[in-house]
Amino acid sequence: MFKIEQSEWLAPKVRRLVVQAPRVARRHEPGHFVIVRVCDGGERIPLTIADSDAEAGTITLVVQVVGATTEKLCALEAGGAMENVVGPLGRPTEIEEFGHAILVGGGVGTAVIYPQAAALKKSGNKVTAIFGGRSKEYVIFEKELAVHCDAVHPCTDDGSYGYHGFVTGKLKELLESCGDIGAVLTAGPVPMMRAVAEVTRPFGVKTIASLNPIMVDGTGMCGGCRVTVGSDMKFACVDGPEFDAHAVDFGELTDRLTTYRDQEALAWNRLNGCTPDPAKGESGCKLRESEEAAANQ
Repeated sequence: MFKIEQSEWLAPKVRRLVVQAPRVARRHEPGHFVIVRVCDGGERIPLTIADSDAEAGTITLVVQVVGATTEKLCALEAGGAMENVVGPLGRPTEIEEFGHAILVGGGVGTAVIYPQAAALKKSGNKVTAIFGGRSKEYVIFEKELAVHCDAVHPCTDDGSYGYHGFVTGKLKELLESCGDIGAVLTAGPVPMMRAVAEVTRPFGVKTIASLNPIMVDGTGMCGGCRVTVGSDMKFACVDGPEFDAHAVDFGELTDRLTTYRDQEALAWNRLNGCTPDPAKGESGCKLRESEEAAANQ
C-alpha cells in the first residue's frame, strides 16, 4: 500500500496528492509517469509525476475527476492509501540548451510542465510558461512555475484572470514578438496540443507534445497506447510519452481515446447509483460536465 501524505483540492475537481513512493521518488525525472490502482482489482491509470522529493520519499500527483476511478482516487484523504504505484515509467524529457523554451500547459497538463520548467532553467535556458483554464479558479501551479520561469502567462477562456483567450493566442503573440524561441513543449487536452502544433508549424519551431493515450500496463505489452508519429507506430508508454508534435497523428489519437466510452460511462453509473435510460442501456445516463469536457479532449 502507498500512503497518502497530503491531499488537497487545487481547483474544482482537481486534486493534489502527495504519495509515499520512495523508489519512484529516487529515480524520477521530468516527463516520467506512474501507473496507479486505487484498490485491488481496480482500473490501472497513468498519471504524470508533477514533483518528487527523494529525501522524503514522496511523489506528487495531480488528478482531475473525469470518471469512476479518478472519483475514487480524489476521494482519498491524508492518511489513506492506494493499492499500487508503478514507475517511474516512460522516457524522461530531453532537456537541452534551447536558448528560450516556452512551456504550454492546459488544465492538469500544467502539472506536467512544472518539473520541465525547473530542469530547463537549471540547464541555462530562458523559460516562459503559458497555462490556462476556463476561468480563474481552474488556473493551477502559477506560483510554483513562477519560481523557475522568467515569465508566466496565465490565460482564461472567460477573461476572469490573466490573458483573455486560449493559450494558443498568447503563444502566437510570443512567437511573433520573440526571435529567440528554440522550442515549445506542451501538455494538456489533445485539441489544445494539436492547436499548439499548428500555431508553431509556420514558425518552424521545434514542438514537443506529451501525449495521453489509453494505457493499461505501461510497459509496451498491451499496445493500447499506440500512436502514429510520422510514418511510424509508437507506443507512448515506452517510446514516449513525448513526441514531435508536428508529426503526431492527432486525429487518430482523438479517435482512440473514445474506445472505452461506453464502459467508462457504465462504471460511472454503477459508482453513483445512476438509473440509465432503458432505451440507451447501462451507458445511457448523462455524464456530468467534467466527464463531457474530458470526452471532448
